[in-house]
Amino acid sequence: MRDMMAASASSVDCVNGTNGDRPTEVSNVDLQSVISTLLDNDTKCVLDNVEGADKFGTGPVRNSFLALCSTKLTSDFEERLAGFRPVAEYPSQQGILPSEYGTFKQLRFMVSSIGSVTPNASNQGRNIYNIFCVGMEAVAAVEQANYGNQFIYLDPRFSGPLALNASVGFKMATAQQILNDEWIINCRATLFNS
Repeated sequence: MRDMMAASASSVDCVNGTNGDRPTEVSNVDLQSVISTLLDNDTKCVLDNVEGADKFGTGPVRNSFLALCSTKLTSDFEERLAGFRPVAEYPSQQGILPSEYGTFKQLRFMVSSIGSVTPNASNQGRNIYNIFCVGMEAVAAVEQANYGNQFIYLDPRFSGPLALNASVGFKMATAQQILNDEWIINCRATLFNS
């Protein structure tokens, strides 16, 4: 799914950062532009709001789109985005996804060590990190011909001569697809310090 979105989704480069590269690091202006575009396209939010509570250092979290990205971006989110709120500052921890790192306005960032990266692709030869900003029903994985996924394990006695080696495999007949290109944007960024 990650590779399909990197190859197929409409993309915008961050240009309002200060690292002198193209694309630049993430900035408030770039992310607000992505949010405005998704809202203008009548994109539905994926995650519900987290209501405010009377707790020190916390604040409410809006209905949000998903922002799927690499863990390498986390320090830029915390240090470069005014208004970024880490998960620890949500008023409630109920309904928080395991990979959720924080929020900026109507984007809630899900980070992974295998987030999408285009190596050495910026103007200065830096890695470009893809931030997939996704609304409800923007993408899907379609199972073909009711086949689904199949994990295969063959015991060593069935896998080779003298029953020395086991066989393990996985096969699937699924296709990843963008359902509505107006509801997904690949926001491309480099790191502030890399």
